[in-house]
Amino acid sequence: MNAKYLMTPLALALLAASAHAEEAADEGFVEGSHLTLQTRNYYFNRDRRDAGTQNSQEWGQGFIGLFNSGYTQGPIGVGVDAYGMLGLKLDGGGGTGGSSILPTTAPDKPGLKFGKAPDDFSSGGAALKLRGFDSELKLGDQFINNPVIAGGTTRMLPQTFRGVSLVNQSVRDLRLEGGQVSFTKLYNQSGHRRIDSSYGVFPDDRKSHHISWLGGTWTGVEGLSSSLYAAELQDVWKQYYANLDYTWQLNDLVSLNPGINYYRTQDTGSALLGEIDNNTYSAHFAVGIGHHTLTTVYQKVNGNTPFDYINQGDSIYLDNSQQYSDFNGPNEESWKLQYAYDFAGLGIPGLSALAAYSRGELDLTKVDPNSPGYGYLFSADGKHAKHWERDLDIRYVVQEGAAKDLALRARWANHRGGNGYSAVDNDVDELRLIVDYPIEVF
Repeated sequence: MNAKYLMTPLALALLAASAHAEEAADEGFVEGSHLTLQTRNYYFNRDRRDAGTQNSQEWGQGFIGLFNSGYTQGPIGVGVDAYGMLGLKLDGGGGTGGSSILPTTAPDKPGLKFGKAPDDFSSGGAALKLRGFDSELKLGDQFINNPVIAGGTTRMLPQTFRGVSLVNQSVRDLRLEGGQVSFTKLYNQSGHRRIDSSYGVFPDDRKSHHISWLGGTWTGVEGLSSSLYAAELQDVWKQYYANLDYTWQLNDLVSLNPGINYYRTQDTGSALLGEIDNNTYSAHFAVGIGHHTLTTVYQKVNGNTPFDYINQGDSIYLDNSQQYSDFNGPNEESWKLQYAYDFAGLGIPGLSALAAYSRGELDLTKVDPNSPGYGYLFSADGKHAKHWERDLDIRYVVQEGAAKDLALRARWANHRGGNGYSAVDNDVDELRLIVDYPIEVF
């Protein structure tokens, strides 16, 4: 699984809320209700090393309230899911904005890219849910998480979507889902907007109206999981995803984990971002020995546009998507070496660490400079554009006592590019400090 999609406490809280809803099917509307409060303290420092480029440094406190009702009795159960979010600025004056955890505003001084973030921002939403015949239908504001549309959870507050979704689990070990959403609430904004992409530049007067998806995951063999998904971002792209992942437990000490992820993306309809013909895949092989895990990754983008996905989303299930770079540029070939350790092996349960090094090379001369969505990536000097990233992630989760489940996390990333790579991104040093604490109200 990609680095952006690591199970953060916030992501786990959203999954737990969904699990509560499933468990509450026969408990009644009130009896099956749950309310949790997820608190998240977030410090974000992005040091852009290029001369004359504005750095970002912000600190905030987030609160996410999640309510999941049970279902009414009868063949079709009716329930409600609701959320409320509040973000407070603790630090982030004019000249240090734009880290992505707080809202961005227009610059208030000459020479700045971002202005002073507001002192607070908030949002709320609800969804009606219907349950019956091993299916659940939701209409309204919701959290969605799959390989072609996944709300971002790696900032202070999570991303949400407004639309309809359906999940069916009639067949054992098979989870089927589909839906369509028209609006999203970004993780550093209060209001809703149309869905756009992470890397494409849309025309000023035109946006995609919705994204639709259909797919499923099968886990019928122990240690094996496989998925097939298809999605369409209206008038932008059709995207298909397939994966296969297997964990082979050789004995109590040693395990092997090979896996592959594949995306196929093609333009569709009015092609608002221009021509897209992209095949992207990543393959990983991990060896676990006791509390140690060593992982190697190879990733390849075949196409003159980057592998693209929805803006601020986590729907990039590629193994070399790291803290800062996705290594998904046009015609990019990359690899990664990663080492992880669980300190339970030294008698410190709850403490874990991960270190990774990634390197990629891409050809930016093949990008169509006249492409409406991706022409900005063209670089005449980028025939052999190169970049690398180092990542270090340390996390501790309190295991017992009054502070049980309190999670402390520090994430570092260093990224450098050359050989014409500056057309894609800047040199960056990044530090994130995150404190999560879930409170089960009832």
